[in-house]
Amino acid sequence: DDALRQVRLALLEADVNFRVVKDFTAKVRERSIGAEVAQSLTPAQQIIKIVNEELTNILGGGQSCLTSAPPPSVAMLVGLQGCGKTTTAAKLALYLKHSGQRPLLVAADNYRPAAIEQLATLGKQLDIPVYSEAPGATSKDICAHALTKAKGLAATWVIVDTAGRLHIDETMMKELAQVKRKLKPREVLLVVDAMTGQDAVRVAEEFHSKVNLTGLILTKMDGDARGGAALSIRWVSGVPIKFIGIGEKVDAFEPFYPDRLASRILGMGDMLTFIEKA
Repeated sequence: DDALRQVRLALLEADVNFRVVKDFTAKVRERSIGAEVAQSLTPAQQIIKIVNEELTNILGGGQSCLTSAPPPSVAMLVGLQGCGKTTTAAKLALYLKHSGQRPLLVAADNYRPAAIEQLATLGKQLDIPVYSEAPGATSKDICAHALTKAKGLAATWVIVDTAGRLHIDETMMKELAQVKRKLKPREVLLVVDAMTGQDAVRVAEEFHSKVNLTGLILTKMDGDARGGAALSIRWVSGVPIKFIGIGEKVDAFEPFYPDRLASRILGMGDMLTFIEKA
């Protein structure tokens, strides 16, 4: 009970949703009661070990990659305004370019002319083609024309930066659903700011119910947020986390490894190394 109390506090401090904390600790208790305590460990250490394994399992067990289709594969980025969607689109394109793919960026955020400019500038810097149209065009048309352009360029991935709002509303969701029908994307990735905390769960639930997410990208993981949002969203939606953004620079982007975040959420990275040594 003492060890679980510590774990509960660690999770709540990391801003994990309280419903998730409750379910999670119940699951760990169930496993711990029947578990044989390894001879070299104290019962408390044994519980930490079980907690770490369970956390890693929830966060996806292993690394989750993008699924590609016959080219061009489409990845559609969705999320609220201000979560770093446009920059993340460029980071993902650069990551794919380094992996030997030929990405095309699409500026489908026709509400924010600044987003179109930002993507064009980033594309130029990274030497990645960007498709955009005048602000009056509809997202659906932009996407249809972008697919034709991608075939012409022989692009292997099309990364679409869709419009975000400050909050979730019906028109936004309808529009995203239309864009999705037009694009038939392989990946619908929700971009979430790791600092959002509890609200991230509601956002993920809404997006998942309307556009059926296939993965998550967490941004701002270099801050002091311990990634509790990641655990909450993963638990509630069951959608794998595919990438994390770890800084402002365009190359500060990496695939997501569940075990690393598990120790970060617990704030016990060293504890685990210590147990391994023991």
